[in-house]
Amino acid sequence: MTTITVDRFDVELLASLQRDGKATNSALGEKVHLSTSQVSRRIQRLEESGVISQFAAILDPDILGLGVIAFTSVTLERHGEARSEAFESAVADMPEVLECLSVTGEADYVLRVLAPDLASFSSFMMKRLLRLPGVANVKSNIALKKIKQTHVLPLDHIKQPEQASPKLVYSSQG
Repeated sequence: MTTITVDRFDVELLASLQRDGKATNSALGEKVHLSTSQVSRRIQRLEESGVISQFAAILDPDILGLGVIAFTSVTLERHGEARSEAFESAVADMPEVLECLSVTGEADYVLRVLAPDLASFSSFMMKRLLRLPGVANVKSNIALKKIKQTHVLPLDHIKQPEQASPKLVYSSQG
């Protein structure tokens, strides 16, 4: 396993990029007190190491007419590698499913699903999700109001060695 070493400048760059992925290297440099070329090299290293997995535009689902958010718990009939792989592969091809998590507890999976309206969500459930082989039970919770949604990951733990990831090492030498 490759270990990635980051310092305070890297952590500050990551925090800034999470909030504004379109910030120029010059603007980032001013914010974290590094030259534009240093910022460029650091971002390239963070991308190559996989710390930054991608850059993307974050779209507003309400403006795009995707007003229904559902958290759907799915239980499979039987457990087994082939059954799970088939379900996971099918869900991966469903654009309405933004996240699919394998979980512990009463269900096997929890999905975050977006749809334009309740009729579209119902159609998705009845015609696609419930028809997947091996699906035994599905329960959904429809979001009534969005209180908080963020893409910004907390980074404070990186500077605390006892809480850091074994894949990432913090160096105070930066």
